[in-house]
Amino acid sequence: MEIEAAKFLAAGLAIGLGAIGPGIGIGILGWGATQAVARNPEARGPIFTNLLFAVALAEACAIYALVVAIVLIFVA
Repeated sequence: MEIEAAKFLAAGLAIGLGAIGPGIGIGILGWGATQAVARNPEARGPIFTNLLFAVALAEACAIYALVVAIVLIFVA
């Protein structure tokens, strides 16, 4: 396998596997927040605030995976 092909394969695996976890996590967070608001509509504000914070933390993992993939393509 050529070096260029290996770099692209590694970058694809890095972002692909690095984005699966946050994608599933954000889906579970949205489901849980929807359930919580459905059960207690008065608590929508604090639930939404906590949801945004948790989604931002989950999305940070995907952004780190994207940075690793870009480094693999252009630097390595």
